[in-house]
Amino acid sequence: MDGIVILDADVAPLPSRIEADICIVGAGPAGIAIARSWLNTSVRVCLVEGGGHRPESLSQSLYEGSAVGEGRFDPIRSRVRALGGTTHVWGGGCIPLGNNDLSRHDWIPHSGWPLAYEQLRPFYERASRLFGIEHHALADGSFVRRPGLRLGAIEHDLLEHRNFVRSPVFFGEVFREELARAPNVQLLLHANATSLDAGPDASHIRSLAVQSLSGQSVSLVARHYVLACGGIENARLLLLSDAVAPGGLGNRRDLVGRYFMDHPSCRLGTLQTGSPERVTRPYDRSGGKGTAPCFPELCLSDAARERHGLLNGRVKPFAVEGRVPEGIRALRELRRAFRKTVHDEAMALDGPLGSAHPTFDASATERSFGAVGKAVATIGLHPGHVARAMYRKHIGKLPVAPQRVDVVGYFEQAPNPDSRVRLGDQLDALGQRKVVVDWRLTDLDWHTYRTAATIFGSALANASQGKFTTDEWLGDRSRADAPIHGTAHHMGTTRMSESPDEGVVDLHSRVHGVANLHVAGSSVFPTGGWAFPTFTIVAMSLRLAEHLHMLL
Repeated sequence: MDGIVILDADVAPLPSRIEADICIVGAGPAGIAIARSWLNTSVRVCLVEGGGHRPESLSQSLYEGSAVGEGRFDPIRSRVRALGGTTHVWGGGCIPLGNNDLSRHDWIPHSGWPLAYEQLRPFYERASRLFGIEHHALADGSFVRRPGLRLGAIEHDLLEHRNFVRSPVFFGEVFREELARAPNVQLLLHANATSLDAGPDASHIRSLAVQSLSGQSVSLVARHYVLACGGIENARLLLLSDAVAPGGLGNRRDLVGRYFMDHPSCRLGTLQTGSPERVTRPYDRSGGKGTAPCFPELCLSDAARERHGLLNGRVKPFAVEGRVPEGIRALRELRRAFRKTVHDEAMALDGPLGSAHPTFDASATERSFGAVGKAVATIGLHPGHVARAMYRKHIGKLPVAPQRVDVVGYFEQAPNPDSRVRLGDQLDALGQRKVVVDWRLTDLDWHTYRTAATIFGSALANASQGKFTTDEWLGDRSRADAPIHGTAHHMGTTRMSESPDEGVVDLHSRVHGVANLHVAGSSVFPTGGWAFPTFTIVAMSLRLAEHLHMLL
């Protein structure tokens, strides 16, 4: 590779042709995990990333698309186009899928992985080391609860606790230097994959076409290709590659882009209680110890799912504060001014993805000397506010009395062939057709929301001696204007299957019928459980890398 390890199309000329042994499209967690498996070997790796080192609005605009269907979905706000992918804003949550998540269930059409937890466990263990959480023991669908982990006062045979670990690793930051130093890995930045050139019978990929927004074009020739550009873009690139295969590569049975899933989220209802701490404290994620703390999640049990025919799901009770006294508000502003930004999964919807800014910090404007001084003065004027908050905290209460507890659910989505990603008629800045995301929910999804609201609400009310009120929209059979949104977990569009009649890739993540084309990432998930997907994405990518090592 002529000694050039990193090429940025925004600042340097690209060669018209690049040759490699393996080409990986997408430098998010999946692509980086696979590329790392060949660091400092004789295998020539080319890692192609459409963005730069950090998210930026121009590259981000290539994610523009439209959305139809029932849920609230925004194709551009739910992804990050940059080295490290959406881990620029992820919350660090790691948890494995379990056998119940991977199994076929009679009440869930199209469910079931062709893999079991025991087959994935060795790769989950390797992923744990990559995420810096190897000191936490794995279990089937959870991490082992560490001694002293606080649990809620929930006693219910239809609910259970599963534990996730928060990783301190942000892929673009942690692995950038070692990728840059490896002489056999070439990283292309601001290089957008636009189509795969297949042979006459579409059974073999001959090259990948790459374009930059600055006008450069590259033909990338490799022995093997891996698509690792996300649950939407993996399908989009296959659909765009239709010069030889009408309808797109791997799409002879019209399955590419279908079965699109997210983790739908919605408020299920509100809880009025005099003891909100009993049901909010255990799940507020503030009590973790160390750089990779472990936290419980309140979930539907396997027994609940089987008894009521439900998808998987979890809830988080959020304390909604009443009026915040001025002294407390000023103290919080002062703390934010000097506190390092904490990444949280909610940021994927409300923060940096909206502005294409990876280190969005709502407190940035309060860091001036004058703003800090004003906050200090306000605290001095209201010492009683601070004292009362400290006393409340000392006796185990929330610093500011909440007016209610919102119960928010996060759910598995039923695999649905009518929920899909397809190409629209509008073109992006590279002349490529933009996506249309047709996100659709099924009767099973709605049955799950309504039943889960009753189960969770009853348990939380009993635990806090309170009263739970289900939100009115859950009783509206028209589903109009339901406040359901995605959580930026895009899955299923190139689902894994033993037969090409049921999916896009085989058990080794190879596109059915295409000898040298593989797919990595959550687009291969046949079902998604409720679990944060990044941990499984990396485990599956390491599994794919092991297979590719036997081919190269």
